[in-house]
Amino acid sequence: MKFKLFFSILFLNLSLIKGEAQDKVNVKFGKVSPEDFVKIYGIDSNANAVVIADVGSSQIIGNFKGWFSLEYKRYCRVHLLNKNGFDIATQEIPLYSEGENEEKLMDLKAVTYNLENGKVIETKLDTKENVFKDKINKNLVIKKFTFPNIKEGSIVEFQYTINSDYLRNLQPWAFQGDYPTLWSEYDLRLPGFFNYVFLSQGYQRFYIQTRKNTRDNFNVTQSNGVEASDHISIAADVADYRWVVKDAPALKEEGYVSTVKNHIQKIEFELTAQSEPLAPHVFLSSWAKVADDMLKDEDFGLPLSKDNGWLGDVVKPLIAGASNKMEKAKRIYAYVRDNFTCTDYSEKWLRQSLKNVLKTKNGTVAEINLLLTAMMRYADIYADPVILSTRSHGYTYALYPIMSKFNYVICAVTIDGNQIFLDATRPRLGFGKLTPACYNGHARIINSEATALDFSADSLMERKMTSILLNTNNKGELVGSLQQLPGYFESHEIREKIKEKGKDEFFKNIKKAYGQDVELVNTQIDSIDNLDESIKISYDFKLNEEKADLVYVNPMFGEAYKENPFKFAERFYPVEMPYASDETYIFNMFVPDGYEVDELPKSMVVKLNQEGDGQFEYRISQSGNTISMRSRIQLKRAYFQSEEYEMLREFFNMIVKKQNEQIVLKKKK
Repeated sequence: MKFKLFFSILFLNLSLIKGEAQDKVNVKFGKVSPEDFVKIYGIDSNANAVVIADVGSSQIIGNFKGWFSLEYKRYCRVHLLNKNGFDIATQEIPLYSEGENEEKLMDLKAVTYNLENGKVIETKLDTKENVFKDKINKNLVIKKFTFPNIKEGSIVEFQYTINSDYLRNLQPWAFQGDYPTLWSEYDLRLPGFFNYVFLSQGYQRFYIQTRKNTRDNFNVTQSNGVEASDHISIAADVADYRWVVKDAPALKEEGYVSTVKNHIQKIEFELTAQSEPLAPHVFLSSWAKVADDMLKDEDFGLPLSKDNGWLGDVVKPLIAGASNKMEKAKRIYAYVRDNFTCTDYSEKWLRQSLKNVLKTKNGTVAEINLLLTAMMRYADIYADPVILSTRSHGYTYALYPIMSKFNYVICAVTIDGNQIFLDATRPRLGFGKLTPACYNGHARIINSEATALDFSADSLMERKMTSILLNTNNKGELVGSLQQLPGYFESHEIREKIKEKGKDEFFKNIKKAYGQDVELVNTQIDSIDNLDESIKISYDFKLNEEKADLVYVNPMFGEAYKENPFKFAERFYPVEMPYASDETYIFNMFVPDGYEVDELPKSMVVKLNQEGDGQFEYRISQSGNTISMRSRIQLKRAYFQSEEYEMLREFFNMIVKKQNEQIVLKKKK
């Protein structure tokens, strides 16, 4: 995938980084003075809250169960500058769980500080009464609390410890968030007999990034009930890591971003192996091994390899009389798409049997598309499941099979040597089509080869054609007709809108887009039920304008860019459009009797860059009583690096300005 993620893969055998900085954050729990309330923060004058310090640490320690645990500590202080920053005063602490066993939250303290009459007043959180627990799923519990007595100007701080027996759950650390952060630090202490992959992403430079090698003893105790406990001491090399980011800006939502969490300054960890003096063991397998395990898993691939004779009652009538495998596949796909309801669009495992999915006609994206795969195989069509991550879920890593990065399942069928990807969870999606949300880079076919795929947004081209003819009727009124062929994905969105709110509401919104008094008649949408093709929109319209000495006509009408989608002056992460695009707009106008052209916009053709990755064309001319205009915007790729942002911003500034210029007609004297 052609994106610049700025992630680095760091292994535990990194060489020592010399010159460790001695800088420390100058805050301590419980030490808040009146001067702390009157500080001015230059990092962001518009901030609603500022994170003064956010410091975390993780280390592996011996436990009393004959093994090792993870100990994670976090301290955080925030200044709430106004009520718009109060959301950060509610904190959620995720805890991993398996059955009755879950990570332990300990030593939680949370205090609100207010300045009253020159004195600092403390209000402590009652951790017994006001910490609430939500069971999100079988593996995730959330402990939640809200700071008491918060006001504009309050300072809040909290600290806690999490003890975990799940060594694969080494806590990640985000150095950025929704608010600017003055100091964010993460310290990590790891023994040499546990190996982790470090996955780092983001665009902020580390103020401190060090590693120091030492040696230490790890004490493990095995309780033997009434008998004496066994004590083991293991001497090992230890690596102490420290990462600090200073003055990290808030991560702001902008247009054309798959998800901001792809670009947050962050570091994550994945346990790969343990080594001597422990019994050697590999935790992070190869893709081939992971795919093989998934194919044998009863919550994924195992139901696909069974006989599944119960599918015959549905599949046999569906494919009866079909002349070839392509026709069979289309019938099966249409049946599942049109008769099943998706209950969850973010899941990769089965929660119920495929037989029950068929019976209830309800299921998650994994359940419906795995059922589709099973039905295809029953019809003797080569089919495999594919796992991917949708754009809003974040990027995956092609090198490492980290399953938490995947959240979606589709079906891949091969017919006459052609590979076709199917998603039967979207009611108005055509055969062989995926929504742009699926085009998020690396994906995997779960087969014996664990075949890698690349769903690149650059590979999608959305073409749109609009044509308007403007004339005068026998009453001298300006009337026109429009014909439009939206691209496939816009057509899909329109089908969704019409299904939800109807055609009348759709055309009502079109009328609003004109920005002037207009009447629409003879409205029509063709091919709305032909889901494999784009739709066609057509209508006639009349402009209700008083005859004046000067008449202003924007030839783009409601199709012009009204504002630049790139508003911010600078951007630190890439522009990720859902697809490349090619929009053509054609306008023809007969000048009304009694009028002549006073002003006409000038033509222009501008390339986005020397490589020709985009172009804006605006050609307008007059021939006798006829005005002809053609506007075309081409973007040949969907992904642009952050350093190309200013180029895109200026490109669209020019488009907005030009497309909102007007033709001026004046009465003949």
